[in-house]
Amino acid sequence: MSTSPRFYRMHNVIQDYAWGSTTSIGQLFGIENPESMPQAEIWMGAHQNGCSQIDVDGKPTLLSDFIDADKATLVGAQTAETFGELPYLFKVLAAEKALSIQVHPSKAQAEAGFAKEEELGILRTAGNRNYKDPNHKPELVYALTPYQAMNGFREFAEIVANFRKLEIAEINALVDALEANQNEAGLETFFEAMLSLDGEVKETSVAKLLAYAEANKEQELFALILDLAEQYPGDIGLFAPLMLNTLTLQPGEAMFLYACTPHAYIKGTGLEIMANSDNVLRAGLTPKYMDVPELVACTTCQPIPFDSLLMAPKVENGAEHYPIPVPDFKFSVYQQVENQALTTDSAEILLAVDAPLTLSHEEGETVTINKGESVFIPANAGTYLASSTGKFARAYN
Repeated sequence: MSTSPRFYRMHNVIQDYAWGSTTSIGQLFGIENPESMPQAEIWMGAHQNGCSQIDVDGKPTLLSDFIDADKATLVGAQTAETFGELPYLFKVLAAEKALSIQVHPSKAQAEAGFAKEEELGILRTAGNRNYKDPNHKPELVYALTPYQAMNGFREFAEIVANFRKLEIAEINALVDALEANQNEAGLETFFEAMLSLDGEVKETSVAKLLAYAEANKEQELFALILDLAEQYPGDIGLFAPLMLNTLTLQPGEAMFLYACTPHAYIKGTGLEIMANSDNVLRAGLTPKYMDVPELVACTTCQPIPFDSLLMAPKVENGAEHYPIPVPDFKFSVYQQVENQALTTDSAEILLAVDAPLTLSHEEGETVTINKGESVFIPANAGTYLASSTGKFARAYN
């Protein structure tokens, strides 16, 4: 019989990015914030930019160091061979302001881009660095509150119609070209040209956009543009809602964000699980570096039908299992279970969402965590039992 623990309480990093909410994480989980700092993200995982700690033999230990000591046992032999690390990062994300519009590269694009920038000697911390690591970053977001976002291009004709309403002389030729070429090549040309506007043409176009939005602010789309303009005045990304699907997830709804797809989180709090990467190519709503040619090269300029954006789970025995199309992670949500048997052959992170969660193992070990707390479970834990009067989320692979 093994004497090593099966359950490890996690001590997680809270990232204080400027766009974060000062109240949401406290309201949802009771986590104190006496200095009213923006609490943007809680990171649960082994990422170098915000690694969780666990207690091992009474000592605080970085989860990454713990895993590195025996990868095959702790994350599973297959995961260790395929990924060489815990292959996902699990987060709570609480946005008070909009995040930048961004695209994440595919695995092949990330590997090539990372190698190229390494060869050029660009520091990984440099502001003009595109690729922080050689990995892709597909992700899923699960709403805890109403969660407003943009995800993927609208239908070609819808984009044309939105810009036709504006009748901005400075960009009408671009709109004409898109209307004549309603295909991937036409949208790519239009997208790059819009992001490349500068000087007086950019200033005039944005000013005319905002004038139209002010005159039509009873429409949800233009009210959104006005809200974004307060956060990012003069930013070319203010045109993005005309090009991208906008939606508000209700609590309990989820969507998947594919590589090479432009998206942005606007406001709300949710759970997010992603491949273990920090690669971001920005497309507006940001003061940070934008490499438009590289961004466009990594963007699939094809519409995503609006009615396909939400991801429907497979419901089974009180659990919602989401059909994740990548091997890096899996995600499930359980609600009101009593001694639910769960079996793992990969490393897992469980988060108590709105009520305490009690775990027990046949070897006699038990642990109870409160809402907002998480626990790391190594791959060799086998089968364990979970009980909660509320909801908990399970990240694994």
